[in-house]
Amino acid sequence: MPFILELPDKYGLVLAVATSTFFLNTVHVVLTSNARRASGIKYPVAYASNEVAEKDRKAYLFNCAQRAHANFTENQTSFLGALLIAGLQWPVASAALGGCWALSRLVYAIGYARSGPEGRTRGSMGSFLFDSSLKLMAAYVAFSFATQK
Repeated sequence: MPFILELPDKYGLVLAVATSTFFLNTVHVVLTSNARRASGIKYPVAYASNEVAEKDRKAYLFNCAQRAHANFTENQTSFLGALLIAGLQWPVASAALGGCWALSRLVYAIGYARSGPEGRTRGSMGSFLFDSSLKLMAAYVAFSFATQK
């Protein structure tokens, strides 16, 4: 049986936060490209070898920027799913949590690219908290939809 899904008022805020992650990905591209250029590592090499990174701080930081970008893309899909689903019931709260997640991921990206793994700590704590909250909210919404009569 088909059903009609009406988006709640303020769902545009959820879509705006979702869209912001596309630009956050671009920040990662810029950070990684700048680090690649500074390190002199040429394409198609994805990471500097351990031997090179241990001797060359710029190569090490390129690896960090590259890993931060990979981590972002690993997490973006599930974040977007949770954001869009949770926003069906709580658009303002979901947008607020999503915006905080995006800001945390920016802190993560810059910290990791500039300082290495220790620079990602603050951003990772925030993103984990906001992402987990959205996933729990999404699970509740999904359960509510699944058990509707």
